[in-house]
Amino acid sequence: MDETLLAAYRRTDYRVRLGGGGYASIRIGHPLPVALTGLVTGEPWGFITAWNPRSQPRPPSQNRQAQRRLLHALRELPATHFIAAGVGVGENGWREGSLFVVGPDVESLDALARRFGQHGYLHGHGQQPAQLRLP
Repeated sequence: MDETLLAAYRRTDYRVRLGGGGYASIRIGHPLPVALTGLVTGEPWGFITAWNPRSQPRPPSQNRQAQRRLLHALRELPATHFIAAGVGVGENGWREGSLFVVGPDVESLDALARRFGQHGYLHGHGQQPAQLRLP
């Protein structure tokens, strides 16, 4: 992955929709926001998308269809016990629908990232700082 794309990942605001309204922002290298720590309770978590495989823009209809397939795949993983809607927001207004998931380990998320053509995703364990993973 080139440095420009890595820099874009680092600057992105990874937002998770909260059940009571609003959102919590995850940032690479920072601990999870307090609003999310109660959801993870020491478990592994990820922030992943199926949008724009290999960083190539796709029509919204194709992105939504791929995202539904990713949601279904996450629900099928036995370790999954929570999923919330999310969105990655770039500095230039770029947005990608995403999913915040609690339970699956990095091996499972790596497999899904590869299956859906993603260069990377965020992950962590409990309250540890969010990390960019390049499967």
